[in-house]
Amino acid sequence: RTVSMLAQETVRTYERLNEGETTPIWYPVGSFEVATTPDRLQELRRREGYARSWDLPARVIDPDEAVRLLPLLNRDRVLGALHVPSDGLVKAVRAAAKLARMAEAKGASFHGNTTVTGIRIEGGRVRAVETTAGTITTDRVLIATGIWGPIVGRLAGITMPVMPFRHLYAETAPLPELEARRGPGSPELEDPLLRHQDRSMYFKQIGSSYGIGSYRHEELPIEAVDLPREEGHSVAHLAEFPDHLFENALEFTRDLLPAVGRQPLQRKLNGVFSFTPDANSILGEWPETKGLWLAEAVWVTHGAGAGKLMAEWLVDGVPTYDVREVDVRRFAKHVYHRSYIRRRGIQQYREVYDILHPLDQFTEPRALRVSPFHGRQQELGAQFTEGAGWERPRWYNANAPLVADHHWRRGAWESRNWSPICGAEHVATRTTASMMDLSPFVKVRVSGPGALGYLQRLAASDLDRPSGKVTYTVLLNEKGGITADLTVTRLADTEFLVVDGAGTGLRTISRIRDHAPADGSVRVADDTSGWCCLGIWGPNAQAIVDSVAEEPLTFGRFTAAEVIIGGVPALALRVSYVGEHGWEIYAPTEYGRRLWDVLWEAGRPYGLVPSGLAAQDSLRLEKGYRLWGQDIHTEFDPFESGLEFAVALDKGAFIGRDALLRKRDAGPARRLCAMVLDDGEVVAMGREPILAGGEKVGYVTSAAYGFTVEKSIAYGYLPSALAHPGQRLDIVVFGVNVPATVAEEPLYDPGNSRLRNPGQSTPPSA
Repeated sequence: RTVSMLAQETVRTYERLNEGETTPIWYPVGSFEVATTPDRLQELRRREGYARSWDLPARVIDPDEAVRLLPLLNRDRVLGALHVPSDGLVKAVRAAAKLARMAEAKGASFHGNTTVTGIRIEGGRVRAVETTAGTITTDRVLIATGIWGPIVGRLAGITMPVMPFRHLYAETAPLPELEARRGPGSPELEDPLLRHQDRSMYFKQIGSSYGIGSYRHEELPIEAVDLPREEGHSVAHLAEFPDHLFENALEFTRDLLPAVGRQPLQRKLNGVFSFTPDANSILGEWPETKGLWLAEAVWVTHGAGAGKLMAEWLVDGVPTYDVREVDVRRFAKHVYHRSYIRRRGIQQYREVYDILHPLDQFTEPRALRVSPFHGRQQELGAQFTEGAGWERPRWYNANAPLVADHHWRRGAWESRNWSPICGAEHVATRTTASMMDLSPFVKVRVSGPGALGYLQRLAASDLDRPSGKVTYTVLLNEKGGITADLTVTRLADTEFLVVDGAGTGLRTISRIRDHAPADGSVRVADDTSGWCCLGIWGPNAQAIVDSVAEEPLTFGRFTAAEVIIGGVPALALRVSYVGEHGWEIYAPTEYGRRLWDVLWEAGRPYGLVPSGLAAQDSLRLEKGYRLWGQDIHTEFDPFESGLEFAVALDKGAFIGRDALLRKRDAGPARRLCAMVLDDGEVVAMGREPILAGGEKVGYVTSAAYGFTVEKSIAYGYLPSALAHPGQRLDIVVFGVNVPATVAEEPLYDPGNSRLRNPGQSTPPSA
């Protein structure tokens, strides 16, 4: 969504550049992506839904309309196309010059032909930029140097996670068909941009010629230090590519655009641009250096939008859009190695136009971060997914026999990277017990005489509670947007344990460190690697744990205690993200294998099963638990998210409090709601548009099938006037309107009896 917002903002900016110009800078020719296979046509229908969710005008058109818009198309090869009429072509050099003049009019100054020779950093802060024209004293630097990013990054002592690639592009001789069409006064460009993603290609009109770009060739990474730098050129000019690398591109061109394919090539370019390990841009402040800002791997499609976002971020501290998809702080430390950056970049280049499922995985490098339970998980046939470098089971093949009595069905797309075993693990959690690896949780220890006061200013809840108490809370930005949701456990008067998700917690660590006082009164330590964690939940969880604990675990909800389990010293938190009684059990990593084995053996008579992330997701949605990055993030506040219980407005000052007071007085304009689809065999994947009376009113944030309530569930924000149980809506799945109804939440155990009930005390077999 963020990337789409940046692209739309870019178009709005480029549209204004023609004002006062005799030669156009922006050509509003539109664009479309063609489908030449049934799978691609389905993908375009999904993308049409995403576009509608993000308020981008786009629709799937039939082959006849596609040919009307682009007469050069081979009608027999096209099954349909996704048309974006607001898209266009920008003349890059003209645009850059115009934007520079506009910036100069507001006080900016540019210094061409000036080489940056160093970035001075002292005490973890930027102090100056050294150049061939002298030293510039400054406390903020923005590196926006494109393919040269790795070189400039080294001047600041950092590894820039971008990989430059050579990219094949060619231009044809003039086409008679275009020359015949162009008469006096005709526009310079009028054919829409064309993407032929089934063949990893794109095309654009250039006067009477056509430009052809191809990704369908062997990957050609090139290190930034190996790029030639010629005086007077702003980009690298590499030798022309060998003809054999472009042969398949010409064949595909003749098939889709015969008139273009017949023309000889008059220009060939070995162009260069950058890919990151996840293909998104890199924006934001470097985690370990105050004042060092990045805007790298930004393509022309997102350039102006990224510029505006960075301006907001630098000046106001909070950008308009949530930036989790592009924030440099999304990367763990293992990412900053050249071999990793290169290998992930190669896969991103290779898959740039592929049909990718939301749950598709990287193929390499893998098994970088594994918990102490990894070997046991492999023995049980774990199907792993990767997040923040961690290998995490999505489900376990050992649980396949549990599927026998169930007949869950779903479509081909929803079934990818999924198994009915996910449902069996869900049901087992509700009926017996399950054990889940939570070791990737980010675990931060905050201590010192100033710890309580500091965390009180950072978090929205009141954390001044007795030792041993666990508090669910949210962290906010200055606008009241949710930057994190997490638990804070008070271990002692001056010591707290902050626990957040594996991926989202990377940014949380930075936030905690950034805001910590510099007087030494607060110490922040990342204990993520030092502690493993198992979640054990279900009606039999109490009996299982008590059977191997030195003393029964009888403490209440949202309480923590030090315990001994099978000889393992551990910290048990009575919290649940699945809606069943149980604990998160933390232990030093070296005890992890022992902890798993003791609980596993004790649990077998009680029907204990290992469970993965897929089951966790459906369990939490039945219970209405929010997930940061999907149901909540910086564009949402606690009142509209249903998390007002995590806010203590009367405790005193905290970040975002003033904004929340204004929001409370105004009342939320939208609310996060649970919806149930009429057709239980249709499972949304997220991002689908929600309609009321045919008009888009929101989009799906999270969705799953609830195997206990036996309903297809979707969550999304609705205007407050529609956010009431019984409201009828439509959710658009693959272009089909599926009726849905707003439901009371939570759908499962609204009275929380399952969380309070310790369950049975004897094995079912007894």
